[in-house]
Amino acid sequence: MTVLLEVCVDSPQGLVAAIAGGAGRIELCSALELGGLTPVAGLMKAAAAAPIPIYAMIRPHAGPFIFDAADEEAMLADIDAVRAFGLAGVVIGANRPDGTLDMPLIRRLKAHANGLGATLHRAFDLVPDPDTALEQAVELGCERILTSGCVPKAIDGLETLKRISARAAGRISIMPGSGIRPGNVAEILRATGATEVHGSCSSPVASQDPRAASFGFEPPISNRTDISVVRQMRQAIDAL
Repeated sequence: MTVLLEVCVDSPQGLVAAIAGGAGRIELCSALELGGLTPVAGLMKAAAAAPIPIYAMIRPHAGPFIFDAADEEAMLADIDAVRAFGLAGVVIGANRPDGTLDMPLIRRLKAHANGLGATLHRAFDLVPDPDTALEQAVELGCERILTSGCVPKAIDGLETLKRISARAAGRISIMPGSGIRPGNVAEILRATGATEVHGSCSSPVASQDPRAASFGFEPPISNRTDISVVRQMRQAIDAL
């Protein structure tokens, strides 16, 4: 069984490293330290030349996945930009204040993205009933759900991941993500039977300019896509 490795990146350097390391698909973002926001136009343009599919995160700001009319207008425009740059798909999702999926909004986003691929993002992990949300994701026509099993890290959500993978029964792909590293990816794949997996494949890097950090322009240490970690992840997957 071939398992696709999706790597999330938020910079031109990360994009190059992920592709060179063996990623099969890219989730393109900005601000991964905030869980990923919509990528800037320049990064989308750079990614358009990539030899593998690029899915752009559609998330206008940090915080809960609860969006109002102004957010929706921004997200619809961002979907238009993804299409204009020729990328393969979008990563969408939204919650209501009670944590359930905001189905009317996600339906509108999905309809606006007609012709593009669609991943339901980790708004799924905040729902009170993952089995109900799974059926809703199938109804939406999303290709996959990116999920950690409704807990912060996928390694701790194996029981839920296993259950919803079985329940999905090929109707939608369940793609484990969050905290997945070369050392645990095999365990997660064996437990879930997933055919695709998501990771940042990053390593901590100290600021090259402490003054920039002191001004608040960057954190003293940040995580950046690491080609060696991408390769290790790909090797761990291929060794299964």
